[in-house]
Amino acid sequence: MAMVGLFWIAGGDVYVGAKPSGQAPGIRLAPEGVVALGDGQAGLYPWEDVHGLTVVDVPVKTLKRQVGAVTDMALGTVMDLALAGPGAGQGQAPSLLTVRIASTGGNRELSAYVAAAIGYSRTETDLSLALLSRLTEGAATMATTLAAMAEWGRTWEGGGSPRRAEREALLRGWVG
Repeated sequence: MAMVGLFWIAGGDVYVGAKPSGQAPGIRLAPEGVVALGDGQAGLYPWEDVHGLTVVDVPVKTLKRQVGAVTDMALGTVMDLALAGPGAGQGQAPSLLTVRIASTGGNRELSAYVAAAIGYSRTETDLSLALLSRLTEGAATMATTLAAMAEWGRTWEGGGSPRRAEREALLRGWVG
């Protein structure tokens, strides 16, 4: 599994945000369409009906966010040690992304958990949004782009997330 921009790629599966577990909300980009996963948002939006796909509420990585994450972690550890009772060690749930789908059947908003603890770089965010837009340009573009992302995921499996420069290069290549 690896994070590349706003995408979580696990084997041949491509997700926007984090790969969901159980009933957690998630969004998978499949050859047949955008798949809404999780409690309260299950469904399929076929690519031929999708004419717009974007993400709002993207946490962008900043120095303030990085310092805040370290501070929150330190305070959480102190509180967990001080409380050491029921509920100790349970952190806050990760932030949610909102994915907006514009389709012939109307507009829909779906949710997925953020995969990057301290946010995404501005460059990766911009490239990811361009890639999502590209996926709605037509069947051939969507099929080749998703196939390239899935193939990369299968060959990279178990390698963890690549470094920032490589992630940006991958996104640029997929955007075309």
